Amino acid sequence: MEKIQNQKHTRETLYYAISRMLERASYYGFRALIFLYMVGETFKMEATEALGIYAWLTASVVLSQIIGGVFGDLLIGNRKAVIFGGIIQAIGAFSLCIPSTIGLYLGLFLVSIGSGFFTPNIISNFGKSYLNKTKLLDSGFTIFYLAINIGSFLGILLIGYLGETFGYSIGFIMSGILMLLSIVPIVILKEKTQNNIEINKVSIGKRILNISIALLVVAIFWGTYEISQIRILNLQLEFREISALDISKSMWQSIGSIFTLTISLAAIVLWTYFYSSQFFKLILGCIFGVISLGILFLIPEIPTEHHAITYLVSLFFLGISEIHIAPIIHSILTKYSNPKYLAILISLAFLPTSLIYLLFGLFNDRIFDNPILGLKIGIILMIIVGIGLIGYVWWNKKVSHYIARNHNT
Repeated sequence: MEKIQNQKHTRETLYYAISRMLERASYYGFRALIFLYMVGETFKMEATEALGIYAWLTASVVLSQIIGGVFGDLLIGNRKAVIFGGIIQAIGAFSLCIPSTIGLYLGLFLVSIGSGFFTPNIISNFGKSYLNKTKLLDSGFTIFYLAINIGSFLGILLIGYLGETFGYSIGFIMSGILMLLSIVPIVILKEKTQNNIEINKVSIGKRILNISIALLVVAIFWGTYEISQIRILNLQLEFREISALDISKSMWQSIGSIFTLTISLAAIVLWTYFYSSQFFKLILGCIFGVISLGILFLIPEIPTEHHAITYLVSLFFLGISEIHIAPIIHSILTKYSNPKYLAILISLAFLPTSLIYLLFGLFNDRIFDNPILGLKIGIILMIIVGIGLIGYVWWNKKVSHYIARNHNT
């Protein structure tokens, strides 16, 4: 581990983080309401039809991000794409207040397009603000990740409460207002040319390999996270009823998020002052992931109240795993990509995760009936990925040592 000197975060970091936090609050708050809105009194849809539309929405956002990345990198610029996306997403949220089929589908379409323009371009601009201080990329993107989690938590809480208490239109209006507020920091910040960018001496072939490995690791992690959630949710429901710990029933579903937020803060402080390689962090993420799922696996199918502490420990290790993997993907993409096409690459980075979700989704029924099977699959995958990463890091060191030795002779 190396001490970081003469590099620090700036007000740009704070502005981008606030913008992303408000956008995520708007988006996740909107998502918390939209299903209830479709099956409610206005449209009275069947649950299956509403779920189908909801699935279409999430899938279309992935596609629209590719379009947004192309526009941002090649046509209108990343900053303009963020502002345009924010405005369009806000209009989409306001359109949902129209109690008609046209209002519904127009709103969903505009939210999808707006999010597609906003997300890859703000991530790209944020990453490029660190190109002259790449050792802070990991802590910078962890700040960004913390903002995302805070925003999604507050958005669901606030917009969900407003929608259910005062009517869905009020919730959608608040979503639109938050979206408009999210572009204010971007408008304040001026897009500037980066000077003194650190020259990346890594060959193009190795850059592509590093990016590909990182995308695969993150996709497998989120796929594993998804299939393990069935077991985690089952245990959560059990411990809400039987645990003697002084934890309210409503708090049980937020414990994982609380751990993630706390660990994020610790990682931000540590990685702001000390640097270790991104792939070493990915290895640690896999190790802690295996430990977390292994602990869950040891909890019997019908737990007792004495297993509640074991369950909390597993969630804590899962939070450590998440922070060592999830924010690092964008750090690696920023470090090894061509900055001119970073938004496009970021938009494409969502595809492997979506494909893994689709693949694992084929086995959802089987895993739902046997949640322990999901844990077994997750443990095996994380072990394989961890061993592969260790082998890759070892091979890189061996090659570097060989090249240095030949150069000296």
